Amino acid sequence: MKTRMRLAAALAAASLIALTGCGANPGATGAAGAASDFPKKGKSIDIIVAFGSGGAVDTAARLIQPVLEKELGTNVEVINKPGAGGQIGYTQLTSAKPDGYTIGATGSPSVVVSPLDPSRGAKYTRESFQPLGRQVIDPTVIAVQPDSPYKTIKDLLDAAKANPKSMTASTTGLQTGEHFALAQLQENTGSEFAPVHFSEGASQATTAFLGKHVDVLVANVSDVNDLSKQGKARVLGVMSAERAPSLPDIPTFKESGYDLTAGTARGYSAPAGLPEDVAKKLEAAIQKAIEDPAVVKKMQDLGLQTSYLNGADYKTFWAGQEEDFKEVLPLVQKKD
Repeated sequence: MKTRMRLAAALAAASLIALTGCGANPGATGAAGAASDFPKKGKSIDIIVAFGSGGAVDTAARLIQPVLEKELGTNVEVINKPGAGGQIGYTQLTSAKPDGYTIGATGSPSVVVSPLDPSRGAKYTRESFQPLGRQVIDPTVIAVQPDSPYKTIKDLLDAAKANPKSMTASTTGLQTGEHFALAQLQENTGSEFAPVHFSEGASQATTAFLGKHVDVLVANVSDVNDLSKQGKARVLGVMSAERAPSLPDIPTFKESGYDLTAGTARGYSAPAGLPEDVAKKLEAAIQKAIEDPAVVKKMQDLGLQTSYLNGADYKTFWAGQEEDFKEVLPLVQKKD
């Protein structure tokens, strides 16, 4: 219970942290001028996205891409390397030369947890990454088919408790945010679903849900925002401290009687060991891109509130999450 409260508090406080973090690196822009010849003219920068195209991670990276190009004066390319719940992409990112020409989107808990479980065989640790900036916290939601008989989250959980594993529920891969959320939900309510892990990410899981290959979609606000508006999914609850601005009519889990909070934190990192001047220039450009008014507006349209942290604060946030997830890791190591 203590750990769950810590996880909930960390996510609930994200907006406050973001407010104090915004602009918390005032010297970055000036210091960036010291990055003499980075990036070299004509040499592009790659952003590795460890999940498939069309999902929230990919979309956010593509939103900041043109601003990064403007700020850095060179081509920036988004490269999708999905698989193994993000581990394939994270491996490629941390194996790259730390020269600033390869950065990547990093999302927790997947990037935090994969090196903590020896059975995953990850070739990286938290120290393999150099955090450059956090962009957003995306709360977890539970949705069902629009013609589902379940009208509330209580209806769904009661049915899953009465008939264990009679309903399938999606995740975006083993030990991802959705997997943790589902596991914590089951532990706290006694409900039992049959998890289906889509290791390429939210786009793959959503496609399966729309094809009615899974009964329950465990996703993030950004994944269901349009589906809800289009009547393609019935969202039953949001696992956040407050209602999501883009889904104002959907109750939080706490409002429905379940004190549970879960979500995915996303940002950008480089391989550890960047030269200081290059790191400062990248961090300044990423801050500029994340806080660009047009990008913020497009993120809001996706149902997301920008929650910027600079590289140092993102690193601290990451370390705190690592300690918390170490304690709940056994929940997602059980046989499904």
